[in-house]
Amino acid sequence: MISRRISWLAIAVAACTLAGCNAPDDASTTSSAPSTSIDTTIDQVNLGDSYSAGTGVSPLAAGSPFLCQRSSRNFAQILTERQHYRLTDVSCAGADTADLANAQYDGVPAQFDAVTPDTDLVTMMIGGNDNDTYSGSIRACRDVASSDPSGSPCRDRYGDSLEKPILTTTYPSLLTALRQVQQKAPHARVVIVGYPWILPATGGCYPTMRVAAGDVPYLRHLQATLNDAIRRAAAQTGATYVDMEAVSEGHDACAGSQRWIEPMTRSGPGAVHPNARGQQAIADQVARSLA
Repeated sequence: MISRRISWLAIAVAACTLAGCNAPDDASTTSSAPSTSIDTTIDQVNLGDSYSAGTGVSPLAAGSPFLCQRSSRNFAQILTERQHYRLTDVSCAGADTADLANAQYDGVPAQFDAVTPDTDLVTMMIGGNDNDTYSGSIRACRDVASSDPSGSPCRDRYGDSLEKPILTTTYPSLLTALRQVQQKAPHARVVIVGYPWILPATGGCYPTMRVAAGDVPYLRHLQATLNDAIRRAAAQTGATYVDMEAVSEGHDACAGSQRWIEPMTRSGPGAVHPNARGQQAIADQVARSLA
């Protein structure tokens, strides 16, 4: 288990030619989320992977495990600061749905351990690491992009093999995870967030994002399939799904100063992850879903 997770961090570095940790992220924005009432009686638990943890957005949360790369400015931290909730944040970089019920690292308990019958609100982003969907597909397409930057070498090589595990494995795992949350916290509202767009619909920005032009819609379709699996799992279990696709259009890693996702050329573990603006946008959408 340890070697698998360290490998995930290595992928984030090697796949994007990264080096170092905690590169500063000075992106910021003023929240446009509607004002909602503050309730200090709400116990919130945040679960999930690096997108939920805010990996790459400085500073790290005080006292959090280093391997989890948990930011003090992730969307859950922003939300609870705004609402004055009582937050227990156990999100962790590299987590997949199995790590919700099992220890991800030595000394890092299963994330579900934080969920109790007294929990009022559970927020989460999860699924992108199941079957190595995100890092594996980005790495696969990066590795062949230079052979045909204007073509679709990744799609030509892998076809639908990267998508199938989302339908056959990730979706059932998401269903199980959401049901387990509801069993542990039967009175809680459960909110699961979809992933914001990493790439534009067409074109891309090779070599800033080392994905061949014809493979940009291929990877975008893969992400849409994952988000749809999350949406369907939420609908099947009565959880609230927060859609990030519409609001993140035009804020992908190729969007320059308007980006919410950092490109492959970003140094540190924040590459191909939401920056501070992206985390703020996620917090705004979650707040809207709770209003």
